[in-house]
Amino acid sequence: MDPDDWTAIAEGPMRGGMTARGGAEAAAPSGQKRADGRRLRSARTRQLIIEAYLSLLRESPQIPTAAAIAQRAGYSVRSIFERFPDLHALRVAVTDDAMMRVAAQVASERMVGSREFRVRLHVRTRGRVCDEWLPLWRALNANQGDSPDLKNRIRLIRELVIRRLEEVYAPELSTLEERERHQTVVALEALVDFESWARLRGHFAMSFEDACGVWIRAIDRLLPETPPVS
Repeated sequence: MDPDDWTAIAEGPMRGGMTARGGAEAAAPSGQKRADGRRLRSARTRQLIIEAYLSLLRESPQIPTAAAIAQRAGYSVRSIFERFPDLHALRVAVTDDAMMRVAAQVASERMVGSREFRVRLHVRTRGRVCDEWLPLWRALNANQGDSPDLKNRIRLIRELVIRRLEEVYAPELSTLEERERHQTVVALEALVDFESWARLRGHFAMSFEDACGVWIRAIDRLLPETPPVS
């Protein structure tokens, strides 16, 4: 899967398809309506299982068991395995769900404006993402093992971060030669990594605002001068 796919998925629900579906449902026969209702209930159950997994993960670094997930979601263990063949498939689904949410959140932020505005908005958005999704990121890395699916998700997440950096700081990066531009982007990606944020917030016990301040000053120093607007 390419990073572009996540942008398309994130933007998809905003394209006005609900009205068209509503009209189709009004004309659908009762049997189809019942089938649609079952699918909706199954999808809701699936989503609640994903939410339960995330809720448990945020409370403890231990990987949730099927029994704990079922209890938190309010369903049986059997309900989990009716929707996911195993816990690995559930972890992949949880990761995909998180990636779509983050893609939608990031896409909603218009990173256009002055250098100061772009740096501050980017840092605050990235900080919120790190605060919310650090437990999942750590679980994803701890459980990737020999899983091509999870390894691919980790690669995609890093690629999305790099792509965002290239977009937000395009004016500044455009002034650099290719090799130096690549090195600067790599340095920025390492700076805004999940674990970098975790050290600021955890080990150094910084508030959200103070941690943002550290990143803002560091990014400003790493970036070259902003070219004048022609």
